[in-house]
Amino acid sequence: ELDEKVRADRKEERGEAKTGDNGLNPGDEASLARMAKNISRHQWEFDRTKPIALAVHSGNTIERKNVSSRIMMPGNPWGKGVMEKDSILTGGDIYSRGAPVRPGPLSAAVTLGEMAPSKFPDGRGKRRLALAEWIVDKKNPLAARVMVNRVWSWHFGRGIAGNPSNFGGGGSLPTHPELLDYLASWFKGQGWSVKKLNELIVSSAAYRRSSRHPNSARLNAKDLRRQLYALGLARRLTAEELRDAMLAVSGELNRQVGGIPSRPDINREVAFQPRQIMGGTASVYEPDPLPRLRNRRSLYAEKTRGLRDPFLETFNQPGPDQSCELRETSMVAPQALTLFNAEEVHERALAFAARLLGETGSDRAALGRAFTLALGRPASAGEIADCLVHWKAAVEEEEGRIYEPLAFPEKIKRTVMAEKTGRPYEFWEHLPAYEAYVPDLQRSDVDARTRGLAQVCLVIFNLNEFAYLD
Repeated sequence: ELDEKVRADRKEERGEAKTGDNGLNPGDEASLARMAKNISRHQWEFDRTKPIALAVHSGNTIERKNVSSRIMMPGNPWGKGVMEKDSILTGGDIYSRGAPVRPGPLSAAVTLGEMAPSKFPDGRGKRRLALAEWIVDKKNPLAARVMVNRVWSWHFGRGIAGNPSNFGGGGSLPTHPELLDYLASWFKGQGWSVKKLNELIVSSAAYRRSSRHPNSARLNAKDLRRQLYALGLARRLTAEELRDAMLAVSGELNRQVGGIPSRPDINREVAFQPRQIMGGTASVYEPDPLPRLRNRRSLYAEKTRGLRDPFLETFNQPGPDQSCELRETSMVAPQALTLFNAEEVHERALAFAARLLGETGSDRAALGRAFTLALGRPASAGEIADCLVHWKAAVEEEEGRIYEPLAFPEKIKRTVMAEKTGRPYEFWEHLPAYEAYVPDLQRSDVDARTRGLAQVCLVIFNLNEFAYLD
């Protein structure tokens, strides 16, 4: 009796809403829901005053176990807790729960094409597997088209249907709808293989067309906006392609497939800068000690969110902290200055020169080989003559110079600002990676003739013909 009386008093104190007590008309669910939301919002006030000591007194006794004993996994992983049911939050308020939400496909795309309603397992079923099967369903007309349109935009600079991230009614209409349908059907027939799709596109006549048309007047009359793919559009190599191209022609590129990420060389002034991360100071960026590890393809370069490679960033590499629909392409002065003055470009030119002299027996043969490797065509007689003059002048200039071997520090002195006090403090940081660091070919390792040819190679790297695909 006492317990029932206490419960009745608590109900009265909490002021639970009842239709008869508040003068509500029967069926006034909106008012009831509003009152229930206000009550549930203050529930935590009552919960936090529960007697903690009583709960501790009446709880189970903790059994002590040997810390070295094996921890057994529960027989049923789902037994660790009950899955909370999802519901629509009215107005985004977590205390105003609306209709329940069950696992299912995208409601806006359920009736696309000939797709049948999909049943998603509720509760403990494999919901992610059901979603994946719904996406790759052969009757799904959207997923394959979105994917092939995205891959097409990577190769051509624009999609068959504009706005690859806004495919559908909100985006631009496809310029070649039949081509889009064919590629989507072919893509699904090949087991959704992105590699095979890339091979199909790059081996097509549309991709291999020149950027020069034999009849410009007719082209302008038929395709002023250049949407019909009558000719290829010239584009600059991406940042990663440009780095890999210089490594390839210099003979330094490691073409190994797979493996752990590599840590290539970056500008040392940037690498040694102190960086604040998560309330502390990040360690100095240390590249891989061996050239064969550093000079892998840029695809395998380690991405550090708080540290960008200045060379790649200058050539429009997107940041790693956000998705990128399509890369921006800019032509600004820092790009020309970087390609002519960056230390990594000079190192590639020096290695390129050493390769040419090692593979050929004469100056003319070396220059001819340089044009073949870098530009994919033979050099003209005039180009050979100009390069010989520049090479001779560069050798005379280099003969009077003495280069000291580069010294790499084993520790550096760091100065950072304390986050709490705002005052600077200093400390020494050891760099174990530089203890066994093997540098790339340096100017001090070669003679004046090789350094002179490296200046010619540097000019070749700065040609539009090297940096652009046309």
